[in-house]
Amino acid sequence: MVSTRDLRERAGDDPITMLTAYDAPTASIIDEAGVDVILVGDSMGNAVLGYDSTLPVTVEEMHSRTAAVARATDDALVVADMPFLSYGVDDADSIDNAGRMLKEADADAVKLESGPHTVELTRRLTELGIPVMAHLGLTPQHVNQLGGYQRQGTDQEAAEHLLDLAREHEDAGAFSLVLEHVPANLAQQVTEAIDIPTIGIGAGPETDGQVLVITDVLGLDEWSPPFSKQYADLRSEMADAVGAFKQEVENGEFPADEHSHVEDDVDDVY
Repeated sequence: MVSTRDLRERAGDDPITMLTAYDAPTASIIDEAGVDVILVGDSMGNAVLGYDSTLPVTVEEMHSRTAAVARATDDALVVADMPFLSYGVDDADSIDNAGRMLKEADADAVKLESGPHTVELTRRLTELGIPVMAHLGLTPQHVNQLGGYQRQGTDQEAAEHLLDLAREHEDAGAFSLVLEHVPANLAQQVTEAIDIPTIGIGAGPETDGQVLVITDVLGLDEWSPPFSKQYADLRSEMADAVGAFKQEVENGEFPADEHSHVEDDVDDVY
């Protein structure tokens, strides 16, 4: 089984693979494929819960989905995303919410969308035995402050600030760092500057690993980010399957004899 220690030691070594999952069947497939990390992302808000952003995702929704993923996972490291306002407001509440993901939902670690406000929280959580994956660059929980989902770290000042935050979170005990939607050359410099592994999404090829949202990988959405890649077109296949079911029910092909059971002893009930 992959541990946070294993992941930390992978910096600069074999590439790390990470995908999101929000349910047990998907988690089982990802785990059996040998992917290193399963992130129960707050991206579930957009991907599977029908929200317009990640902001409405609750602690209870994250708890339930994380527990489902953990039950189906044997080898991958399971990381629970901490939802908007579940941390960083009150230290006691932050610790309690993060701790529940490990104690009750069986996650191995939590992920925090990071900034200056999460440095000391990261330190405190790791002191208490709650491993923290930091997340810098585009942080979707700040979409209203950022004014959208634009690339981050695109000027000297912003790039230097991001690098400083990466170092601070490493010093605070984070075991890895997600870099989202930042210039590839900045991601490379951050990767070279810190000793914990970086995992990129829209951050170029020089990070220590890559993460994608599973619905993008499977082609379940009508749209996916330009930095993502679809490896299948399950949306079309699902549409074909649903259409075939509807047609066969309407024309009487389903259920056929092999899908039904006849019991002679109940012929005279009515």
